Amino acid sequence: MGSKSIALIAHLMRRAGFGASYQELEERAAKGYEATVEELLDPAAHGTPPVDPFLMYRYHPMNEIPGAPPFGSMNVMYYMLTTKRPLEEKMTLFWHMVFATGNSKIDNPTEMNRQMRMFREHGLGNYRDLLARLAKDPAMIYWLDNNMSHKHAPNENWGRELLELFTMGQGNYTEDDVKMASRAFTGWTIKPKLPRAPYGRFLWEFDYRPEDHDGSEKEFLGRKGNFNGEDIIDIILEEPATARFMARHLYNFFVADEVQVPSWKDVPPRDPEAVQAIADVFVESDFDIKSTLRFLFNSDFFKDEGVWFAKVKNPAEVVAGTTRLVGDFQEPKPGVMMLTLEAGYQGQELINPPSVEGWHTGSEWIDTGALVRRVNFVAEMLGDAGKPGVKSIIDTLGARTVLSPEELVDGCLEMLGAIRVEEGTRRQLIDHVGSGGEVRRGSSEEEIRAFGQRVTEVLQLIAATREYQFA
Repeated sequence: MGSKSIALIAHLMRRAGFGASYQELEERAAKGYEATVEELLDPAAHGTPPVDPFLMYRYHPMNEIPGAPPFGSMNVMYYMLTTKRPLEEKMTLFWHMVFATGNSKIDNPTEMNRQMRMFREHGLGNYRDLLARLAKDPAMIYWLDNNMSHKHAPNENWGRELLELFTMGQGNYTEDDVKMASRAFTGWTIKPKLPRAPYGRFLWEFDYRPEDHDGSEKEFLGRKGNFNGEDIIDIILEEPATARFMARHLYNFFVADEVQVPSWKDVPPRDPEAVQAIADVFVESDFDIKSTLRFLFNSDFFKDEGVWFAKVKNPAEVVAGTTRLVGDFQEPKPGVMMLTLEAGYQGQELINPPSVEGWHTGSEWIDTGALVRRVNFVAEMLGDAGKPGVKSIIDTLGARTVLSPEELVDGCLEMLGAIRVEEGTRRQLIDHVGSGGEVRRGSSEEEIRAFGQRVTEVLQLIAATREYQFA
């Protein structure tokens, strides 16, 4: 089996990215764990270039101003497949899942992609700034009806979800607080939208209308004043519940699966001390997301082997992670749309979460149909010996003259990212390999092809294990 350092790096890359090839794991392990964390957190400072959107538009022109939802989703998947800044894209997905906004209502994938770009550009910045940007985001305004909120008739949807799902969580505010927050955000709207035809889409714009803003005195979370939207955000951040709520979100996404968000009011965190530690750093850093993640990734509770493989992969992780592992789509080519649709078939239609609550995570990603699709997708990818990543695994294992069944199984587990399976599962895999006779690459074309088939068969069997569904 591989070294502890490679296994720890593999854990980091599954959580802070979409996994990594064994070669990349070796390279990162040689640099060191903390150095890898810093590269992930600040890729620009380490000379790592972002995705070139113009290259994407050249080969996939419908991604720039998508006229249909699948092209908007494809835009997001393209970044996941090709980015050299995996944490940047992972945080984009994180905020998309927390600040869930759906194209089913927006009906404008261009605006959804603009929101995703905001998460991409500012998702590792300051939480306060991100909330302010979100409150002015046209897609969010339309999604939660703040364009229908007026001085003499406030709409409470944005104010309610800001408190319930985006900042504090249930049980930490009153209905009067929802009403006051909603009044403070009156006048925050979008400019009149131009018709779709005959020239196509026009970008939406934030518009503040002072004449439609309720400037009267409000009482919110025990404070009184003529509050506007920025004041509401500042007051929310003064509440300890906000830091704890977001810390639990970070723990749930990066460390280990929690119960669903609506149960957080009644069910304590899986690791209360870890959640509180994250919350403390969040506040001490003045809500700097990068500083908070630096603490999280370097913490003992994140490195603890007890939380390795304690998260069910979401469909985007399954599709993007497997595709990156096999070395596909490193150059622009057709086929991204099929991968995008595959994530939707598995239960995660990007840019279109089912509700403002977002997707239910953890074990709820898995049902009979979804599990079959996940296994079949991964098995098909890992069974293609022509894909660069699979070929690399075959060549690495084939460098040895003869492999015992144990060596082949353990080698495949290691090459797939230091995956751990239960001993019973491992023994079954070894027995299966052993029933096929000696494992030898040989030198003839037929022997080399047969060896490749033996390796890909083991890779496919691992893909079918329960353990492969976990990150």
